[in-house]
Amino acid sequence: MQKGNASTFDSPQTRFLLRMPLPQRVSNFLGRKLFRFLLTIQGLGAFALITLGVILTKFGAARRLVHPRIFQEIARAGLRLLPMFLFMAAALGLLVIGQTVSWLTRVGAINYLGTIMVIVVVRELGPLLAALLVLARVGTANVIELGTARATGEVEALEALGIDPVHYLVVPRVVGMAVGVFSLTVYLILGALISGYLWAFVQDVPLRPGDYFRQLAGSLSGLDFAMLATKTCAFGFIVAIITCYHGLAQPLRLEEVSSATVRAVAQSVIACVLIDALFIIIYLAV
Repeated sequence: MQKGNASTFDSPQTRFLLRMPLPQRVSNFLGRKLFRFLLTIQGLGAFALITLGVILTKFGAARRLVHPRIFQEIARAGLRLLPMFLFMAAALGLLVIGQTVSWLTRVGAINYLGTIMVIVVVRELGPLLAALLVLARVGTANVIELGTARATGEVEALEALGIDPVHYLVVPRVVGMAVGVFSLTVYLILGALISGYLWAFVQDVPLRPGDYFRQLAGSLSGLDFAMLATKTCAFGFIVAIITCYHGLAQPLRLEEVSSATVRAVAQSVIACVLIDALFIIIYLAV
């Protein structure tokens, strides 16, 4: 079979198809997409480094002006979204328990219910769902607000007054979103774990509360808490960086704000999925 496969790939027709150049329109399209992707990665990396530098060097500067804005962003990306997250926690517990309890009961593995909740909710679905919900409610608002401010000349006015736009506009959003995603993830996970047991109790699952929470405690480790804090803060940071970058990257016209918002949301979702995949690899390696 190996010889047959080798002869197939070494045939003149196959070599011609592999070496045949792409049509000019296709190659131009792929080249433009690749070039735009590389420019976006370079811009996001530079913007992230600039923001980190401002946080480290100017975080204590202009406290009376910047710190109230940080608290406002924490409230916008955290406290105001709490009712929605409590509803999502109940729904998440119902979805996970509703799909797993019946199967675990059939195979007699109900004692693994707590372990499944930790793996599914604490490690994977909880942080990623919280980041996507914050992106939908707050990240899009960042692009619209900053893009409008850039298009109407408000950013240039701040620079003319000697105010650093990154310090005044970006840093509060980055800190607020990182803290907000972390806090909302904790509430989402706690609500999902509690509602999960309530839905299991409604289905007459023979599992006592003490046994359930003992399973949860036995399945959790210090690595889970450290990974949870790091992952959620990374989600909030990268979502804030991408949305603020697309709002301030160029002097947008007002009609271009919508397209910039779409690009920011798509890139934020991809970045969150890649970060989550990276943490999965770390879990498997450790």
